[in-house]
Amino acid sequence: MEDYPKTLLEFEQRFGTEKACVEYLFQLRWPEGFRCPRCGYEEAWAMKRDLYRCVRCHLLTSVIAGTIFQDSKKPLRLWFHAIWHLTSQKYGTNAMGLQRMLGLGSYRTAWTWLHKLRRAMVRPGRDRLSGMVDVDETYIGGEKPGKRGRGAAGKSLVVVMVEVTEGKIGRIRLKRVPDASATSLEGAVKEAVEPGSIIHTDGWESYGGLSKIGYVHEVIRDEADIGKNLLPRVNRVVALLKRWLLGTYQGRVEPSHLDYYLDEFTFRFNRRTSRSRGKLFYRLVQQAAAIAPILAKDIRGRIADS
Repeated sequence: MEDYPKTLLEFEQRFGTEKACVEYLFQLRWPEGFRCPRCGYEEAWAMKRDLYRCVRCHLLTSVIAGTIFQDSKKPLRLWFHAIWHLTSQKYGTNAMGLQRMLGLGSYRTAWTWLHKLRRAMVRPGRDRLSGMVDVDETYIGGEKPGKRGRGAAGKSLVVVMVEVTEGKIGRIRLKRVPDASATSLEGAVKEAVEPGSIIHTDGWESYGGLSKIGYVHEVIRDEADIGKNLLPRVNRVVALLKRWLLGTYQGRVEPSHLDYYLDEFTFRFNRRTSRSRGKLFYRLVQQAAAIAPILAKDIRGRIADS
């Protein structure tokens, strides 16, 4: 059963203490009871300072060990406030806004926390898109469109994949790629879309091999000029993405960190019909407990072709 606060008042009443936050995270991480992260055993001795010692292998662990909260010197209660603030804002927040809201002494801390939470927005083993999917690319990082396949200085190429549900926009996936070659575009599709799906693209030659790797490929238009409104659903998502980047982050997104912002936009877009902001809070805490720790020094640009 999904358990989450539905309003700010409920959030403040429920998570007013560190103990309440630890217990909530415990239930999300181990819904069926403690499970040793090393040997998988289900029994442990409760120790001081919210630590647990596995009865079988004697591993000493905690509810935050092995999660993005590991090694944080800040209380879990402050992390919960950051997650609530991030998910309750319709368009998100920037590091300066989070720093002010939490009263953090360092802008760098707020910036690092946001990037860690954006990483947690990608659910491990998430389902791929399926059925009918529109695919195209766009450049992020400038007003001029750039030339397809040749790159553009200071710009990043992003593949936009839109699942079509009853003629409307469903789920999306965004993937930064190094170029518009067949290797890059086919790799992005294989990662995000189930084989057997119907893929709609324009006539760009690099999509020509999709039918050979397990997809039903349909060319909607023969034109291949990037930025043209050949696939309106993709175009709509691109417009919303660029407006969001400009409105929330003033367009100041370094190419080396673009992946993190794409993760956040995807998380928000795919949950746009959620009636409760509290459910977004629940999902993000749940996913933050499911991914490995992220060191501050490792928060740098992910290589597009890795």
